[in-house]
Amino acid sequence: MRMKTSDESLAKAAADGDGKAFSLLLERHYDRLFRLAFRLTGVRSEAEDLTQDICAALPAKLSAFHAQARFTTWLYRVAVNAAHDRRRRAATRARHNDGWGDWEANRRAANAETAEALDWLTQAMRALSDDQRDTLALVLDDMTHAEAAQVLGISEGTVSWRISEAKKQLRALRVKEDQA
Repeated sequence: MRMKTSDESLAKAAADGDGKAFSLLLERHYDRLFRLAFRLTGVRSEAEDLTQDICAALPAKLSAFHAQARFTTWLYRVAVNAAHDRRRRAATRARHNDGWGDWEANRRAANAETAEALDWLTQAMRALSDDQRDTLALVLDDMTHAEAAQVLGISEGTVSWRISEAKKQLRALRVKEDQA
């Protein structure tokens, strides 16, 4: 009885909610559908996903089958359209993600430059006197000159002078390193 019922009759019954008819259609055509999906995608995992997507959408799509063509012809058209839709979605995601990779690479490069600059500054600060290093460390930690003066127990003018001297020494050290 199984093979006596046409695909078209099973499709109509499945569209009307007959679960057995739908199961029989899938049993008859799943392997063929998978082979087509594999040919369309060229990748087994993609073909498996595509086939599953088609099978999941098939109950809703069966109402559009009017037996104007053979069921397999209609099913192949559904599969080809699903593959095209999948490719379009992938292309859209790729376009949206295209700039993201550049942005991430630039962000990492900027972070690396910042880290490199901080590493250089940390090393270079060792060449400063203890007073200059302490003062610079406080100001670099977002303290105002007045706050740093209060912490160090010195005048605000002395903080400004120490910062100025530290900058001169650091600049000279950088020039010396760049010339080497």
